[in-house]
Formats: sequence, C-alpha cells, structure tokens
Amino acid sequence: MPRYALLILPAFNRVYGESSVRLTRAELAVFGDRALRTAVSEVAETRIGGLPYVTFETAAPLAEHDVALLSNLSSAYALFGVEGDLLRPLAMRPLDRLSSDLITIQKYAGKTNEHFTKLLLNVTVLASDRPLDSRVEVFDPMCGRGTSLNQALMYGYDAYGLDVDGKDFEAYTGFIKTWLKNKRLKHSAETVPVRRARALVGRRLNVTFALSKEAMKAGETQQLAMVNADTLRSREFFKPRSFDVLVTDAPYGVQHGSKGGGGLSRSPLELLRQAVPGWAELLRPGGAMGISWNTYGGSRDDLGQILTDAGLDVMKYPDFEHWVDQAIVRDILVARKP
Repeated sequence: MPRYALLILPAFNRVYGESSVRLTRAELAVFGDRALRTAVSEVAETRIGGLPYVTFETAAPLAEHDVALLSNLSSAYALFGVEGDLLRPLAMRPLDRLSSDLITIQKYAGKTNEHFTKLLLNVTVLASDRPLDSRVEVFDPMCGRGTSLNQALMYGYDAYGLDVDGKDFEAYTGFIKTWLKNKRLKHSAETVPVRRARALVGRRLNVTFALSKEAMKAGETQQLAMVNADTLRSREFFKPRSFDVLVTDAPYGVQHGSKGGGGLSRSPLELLRQAVPGWAELLRPGGAMGISWNTYGGSRDDLGQILTDAGLDVMKYPDFEHWVDQAIVRDILVARKP
C-alpha cells in the first residue's frame, strides 16, 4: 500500500508543539473520513532523521485533489511519499491566498494558538456540507481580536464575528484597516453604530476587499464584519440561516463571561447553555458548529447535551483534548445542523 509522511510544522509555542503530533493524527483521521477520496490507515508517529513525522498508508495513491486538501492540515510543514528509505516531496497547494502575517503579526496575552485555530476551523468545515475548498461563510460569536476571522479570510471565506469587549473590537478594527492598507489591497472599510428603537446597541465594522482592482470591479470580493455586542444578542445582528460554519474558542474563566443574563457567569458552560440555541438558529441546514472549551469548566457530555438540546447532531470525532496550562485542558466538540 502507498505510504506517506507528514513533516510537522515547528511550533513557536512549546506546550502546543508537544501536542501537535497527536493532534495532527486526529485531524488527519477527520480528513480521511470526511474529505479524502481514498481510505487512510496505519497512522502513526515516526521519527525520520531525528524529526517528528506523522506517517500513514492509503488504499490507493493520493490524487492531486487529496494532496491539495492535506496541504491545509494545521501543523503540516511538508508531505512526502515514502519510497523505501527515501522521501519524495509532493507539491503542497494550500488554500491560503493572503500573506501569512495576517495570522501571525498580532501578539497579545490570551491569543489562541494559530495552529489550533486552523485545526478547529478545518474539522468544523469538514463536518458541514461545504467542501473545504469552496466559498464558506464563517461566524465566530466570541471572536476576541479576530484570529478565527483572519484564518477564514486566508482560505478565501467570508468572515463574521461578534465580541462584547470594546477594546478587542477597537484593536481588531485598527489592525485590519492598517493591514489592508499596508498590503495595498483594494478595499472599503467603515465602522458604523447599530441602533434599535433609537438606542445604541452596538458597533459594526464592515469590510469588503479584493486581491486586485480588477477583481474588485469583477465583484470577486471577500466580506468581513465584526460587531461589538453581547453574544447573547447575536440574533439581533445576523439573520437566521446566515452561516455555513460557526467556530469559537469558549471563554476559560470569569473575565470572558457574558454581560447578559444577570451579570458575569463563572461557568463558561452556563454561558454556552444560554448562547448555543441562538447560535444554532444562525446556521444553515447542513452547517456545523465547532466549539473548543476548557474541560475543567465542564465535561464533554455536558457540552454535548447543550448542542443536542439545540437540535444539533454531535459528530463522532477523534480525541482533540490537550493540555494548555495548569488551569486549562482544552478539547473540541463539533456538531452538525440537520
């Protein structure tokens, strides 16, 4: 059977790097089950020349389509065909269409690891009816300073976010406007107040951009929007069945809690219990919701029940649980909307 080897991308975060091989094995299993045209087996961690690889076998040689899909694995650095003791490099063709500094340039305390954000987006899109390489509309209802939005834009998707923190909204607004200007991408960007019954209920950033003037004229544009408001009010800003995919990194503690529903909640699960039903209404049929959360704040069964109660079908995915620090063990749960 054909055998392949994935060289793991070096991680700047040492702790995440220690988990990256195991997480790549789990992510590869999802790709094999949901997207590849040939079956994947014998997935293992292998050291070749002193470096960490994930090796695997396939029922048939990888076609160009499958190699292109695997180019988007969150921690993949290079892909090789194994031929005896030799490695034959395969041409990687990731979806990324923008400069990588869109993802990496922002540095701030509490930023979610970029590799993990990409993993979360990958496995959630693969759970939906939308192919990874199609035009997807992504929503993050607790987007912080926009790591998930930026990853969606990298893939050519349209990205929409919402966050209650005014400082995060202002920081992301300033960043993305400056980045688009510095990259000389044709774009329009405006920040507008959102009012209901004459009362100010939030602020909204609206961005339209294209890779060139010609693309802008031809209507080949991407959309980005971010709203500064409480996630429990998501339905006030976006219409039902607006998005193909919803991804979010749930809060790890009281400092990220919702300001709605009677004050800050110490339980992220309680916030999710209030928010998920509204989020589910924003998904199109065949869409998918992916949530990462701190397992110290609630069990997989607890979160699964919240998703099930909202009318979603929890996916039977591999184990993505990994240690972040003494207070955080992070995991992922993905569910589909029938």
